[in-house]
Amino acid sequence: MTLLEPSKRSSMNLNGRDFIELTDYSTDEIHYLIDLAIELKRKQKNGEVYQPLLGKTVGLIFEKSSTRTRVSFEVGTYQLGGHALFLSKNDIQLGRGETIADTAGVMSRYLDGIMIRTFGHDKVADLARYATVPVINGLSDLAHPCQVLADYQTLYEHKGKLQGLKLAYVGDGNNMAHSLMIGGAKLGVHVSVASPEGYEPDPQIVADAQEIAKATGAVIEVVRDPKAAVQEADAIYTDVWASMGFEEEQKIREEAFRNYQVDEQLARYAKPDYVFMHCLPAHRGEEVSEGVIDGPHSIIFDQAENRLHAQKALMAALIG
Repeated sequence: MTLLEPSKRSSMNLNGRDFIELTDYSTDEIHYLIDLAIELKRKQKNGEVYQPLLGKTVGLIFEKSSTRTRVSFEVGTYQLGGHALFLSKNDIQLGRGETIADTAGVMSRYLDGIMIRTFGHDKVADLARYATVPVINGLSDLAHPCQVLADYQTLYEHKGKLQGLKLAYVGDGNNMAHSLMIGGAKLGVHVSVASPEGYEPDPQIVADAQEIAKATGAVIEVVRDPKAAVQEADAIYTDVWASMGFEEEQKIREEAFRNYQVDEQLARYAKPDYVFMHCLPAHRGEEVSEGVIDGPHSIIFDQAENRLHAQKALMAALIG
């Protein structure tokens, strides 16, 4: 069972494209990437060798620390036959004032693709603008499309469909909320975001997602009450209350979000067969109770594993 019909899949060519946010990709193209991730997962489980990156090198720029992004891209590049080059901000001159344009120009002469995990989204956009090889957004303060590609792959694997499902996101209206809304709008998934006052998603991204959703029938909404968001949800999703770069606001955010914990009581408003999702790392006892994240509805490690397969699909399609 695949999301994209064979005739469309055979004509799909994403080689040379950047992957900055899901707004840049059509519904069919996202379906193709999810299908490819599932296929590459099957190959890996069966021990089948598939090396479209043989002889190629992917540069991985990290200005933010990482577990899943680093491991998935390094292991994924290796499994696809290529070489991954880890570059922290202290390893390259970008951290010492070299311009994005110069960095992009030089790296394009050495590398076959670049992944960057950083703070300002403008840095990702500028790198893609000046580079002549594919650039992948491994995370910015505005968007996290790599995570969301794996998330919707995971949801599809557990539910057998995406169109018409409801995903409730409870918590900070951050990069995760943004990309989940855009991805949901593209894929026909209803996304209801519940955030406290002052922590809502970017209004422009909400408007963009709602406009995209007109073509797929998805409902994209932002509400104040977590119970309203979770009502009849097929999936409940949350993230830490203070993302990287906002640690100094931890105490303030704990007060603002104290009624937004995903616990067993809140989960009762979802469908009986709901799944719980979290991009990790998680703070048990804060944004989610131990009973939910470690309970029978949790699919957090399936999500984490699928980062590998989704990122392999991206690199195979864009760089291979």
